[in-house]
Amino acid sequence: MSEMTMDERIKRINELYHLSQKRKLTDEEKAEQSHLRWEYVNAIKKNLSSQLESITIVEPDGSKRKVTKKQ
Repeated sequence: MSEMTMDERIKRINELYHLSQKRKLTDEEKAEQSHLRWEYVNAIKKNLSSQLESITIVEPDGSKRKVTKKQ
């Protein structure tokens, strides 16, 4: 499968969902659906991480600190 945009991935995920409501998906379609969902979730996680990394917290005393990942 060629590289898809996020909108194309979402459209295809929805197409497969609607198809699954009409009939049983083939093993190939199930694998494609699973892979597309995995790509979508990972893209969302990456986007959220990027947004969180750009946040600076201003403390009441005026000091600033970056948001850090909990260990």
